[in-house]
Amino acid sequence: MRVLRGDPGSWEAPETGTSLTIGVYDGVHRGHAHVIGRAVEVAGDRIPGVLTFDRHPLTSSAPDHAPRLLTRLDQKLEQLEALGVGVVGLLSFDDRLRRLSPEDFAADIVAGAMGAKSVVVGRDFRFGFERAGDVDLLIRMGPELGFEVEALDLVGSGAPFASTVIRKMLEAGDVDAAAAMLGRPFELRGTVIHGDSRGRTIGIPTANLEIVREYAVPRRGVYVAEVTVADSIEQAVVNVGVRPTFGGGQEVIEVHLLDFEGDLYDSEIAVRFLTHVRDEQRFDGIDELVDQIHRDIGTAREQFARRS
Repeated sequence: MRVLRGDPGSWEAPETGTSLTIGVYDGVHRGHAHVIGRAVEVAGDRIPGVLTFDRHPLTSSAPDHAPRLLTRLDQKLEQLEALGVGVVGLLSFDDRLRRLSPEDFAADIVAGAMGAKSVVVGRDFRFGFERAGDVDLLIRMGPELGFEVEALDLVGSGAPFASTVIRKMLEAGDVDAAAAMLGRPFELRGTVIHGDSRGRTIGIPTANLEIVREYAVPRRGVYVAEVTVADSIEQAVVNVGVRPTFGGGQEVIEVHLLDFEGDLYDSEIAVRFLTHVRDEQRFDGIDELVDQIHRDIGTAREQFARRS
């Protein structure tokens, strides 16, 4: 998959043109996959393409209102490639792009930089300065700019697929529902940081991930998870929270791998949240905490046994 970055004026569109979809595509959920899949399906000899952003547009235009992202950029690109996308145009939402009229956006970027011959978007698609452009405008401009337009509904099980809905599911700790809408378990990636080694001192070592404000995190609590470490997939119990038994503090993600020995410091790992076990709670002492963690581990083993 080819990724185009920088000034769209310097991009070289595929000679055959593209079958293009356009959107933020945070999470690349099942609704997104429906639209992207349609663009791939109708591509013919054209290259299936996605026009998206290197970060959420609100990060630049209204940072206080920018949502926590469901996927890092590398995750989003991996998901797009897995869906059959051949070229991605990554836009930076700078002041110049923000002020681009819908007409110029369609002419200069959609038809020009991306070479769109067909465009598939969600029915609620908006584009251009102050989101003034809509699907009807895109359809009217299509013949002049040389592309056809198809608009699809992003609906599943009677309710619309939406990244906002998935974020609310995660805020509620409902990782099962989030997975159903994503089409896969919600995944967090990060580098293992040095903690205070409390887990190791109580016989339950953990790999700690720092929580980054930019990305969505499930509600505080304990989860059964699957973790990718290098080339292996490990079973795990994960705690998201502030460790209230130890007095609280900075929110962290603590990952206990069930059958793993080794040093993970500074390693990149991917945590896929499978099931919520319980909310985070404060215990009266270390022994009570350790007993509960062992019960959580037992719950995790039972869950994995049922999955196998």
